[in-house]
Amino acid sequence: MAEQTNCIVSVIIPCFNEEATIEKTLQALFDQSFPTAEIEIIIADGHSTDKTRQRIEQFAHSHATMKVIVLDNDKKNIPAGLNVALNAAIGEFIIRMDAHSEPNTVYIEKTVELLKAGKADNIGGVWKIQPSSDHWISKSIAAAASHPFGVGDAFYRFAKTGRYVDTVPFGGFKRELLSKIGFFDEGLLSNEDYEFNTRIRQNGGQIWLDPEIQSNYYARETLKQLAVQYWRYGYWKFQMLRRYPDTIKLRQAMPPLFVLSILFLLICSIFWMPAKILLGIEIILYFLVLLVGSFKEARQRKQSYLLGGMPLAIMVMHIVWGSAFLYSTLTMFRGRKSTTNG
Repeated sequence: MAEQTNCIVSVIIPCFNEEATIEKTLQALFDQSFPTAEIEIIIADGHSTDKTRQRIEQFAHSHATMKVIVLDNDKKNIPAGLNVALNAAIGEFIIRMDAHSEPNTVYIEKTVELLKAGKADNIGGVWKIQPSSDHWISKSIAAAASHPFGVGDAFYRFAKTGRYVDTVPFGGFKRELLSKIGFFDEGLLSNEDYEFNTRIRQNGGQIWLDPEIQSNYYARETLKQLAVQYWRYGYWKFQMLRRYPDTIKLRQAMPPLFVLSILFLLICSIFWMPAKILLGIEIILYFLVLLVGSFKEARQRKQSYLLGGMPLAIMVMHIVWGSAFLYSTLTMFRGRKSTTNG
């Protein structure tokens, strides 16, 4: 019981098939400036089929001073895993982490300090996007995922100064917050952090982004993996916005509007020549904007392959996200139609 009394911070981690990165995450948590004896790590694993559990067991055995608990996440999705971990957590403070991230050494200390000071109800930091491999596409994806052209005004991707924001990744909050706003919404298989932070704000709370709090986050390795990720993001973003329509931002509306305009002009161009010209102009301007942004990034990083790789990655992000968003709207209308017919 003495060990439980000392633990004031519970780090919750949803996990599935993360054998490549889970040890990096655990090592970064072990290396925190915050006392290890006052931290518990709770991993909700969705029945991984690789060597994730073996990696965790090996790490826990060789780092016995840190409390590591592994639980089964039978529903195998992120919000359910977070809730499994939350139900087992005993800490006064909760910090949400991912199994493919590496928090910097002051991550927990700074988060707890700001929470104790009452800075905000949820505290988060900046993602430092890292490539998953040395391949040029992987490096291009990482560059695109941290560039405003790729992610708009998502400040947690590139902010240099602290500010109050709409959302943060991997936030830290007091356990007592759960009694006020509830747990993570298991009806959303993505965007669960944004929805959680929306409820905080709707209940009069605030979210603070502090650039001293940082974590390395490993981007997807291939364009196919990136497409799968952004399809999920786009689909579930609309489902989230259905519940909170007043939270939509311009950066979220742009990709579906862009895809819709391309489709509209493409259809019109079959029987109306000016539409074909407008379509060509739109596509050329889009490519030019991407090339200008990529050229600047390639020159600064001295990596010429970004001139081709970044536009490819950003196009995948925009077009797949926007298409998934539009598809998600269609599922809503189909659902309404079937309900009316029934």
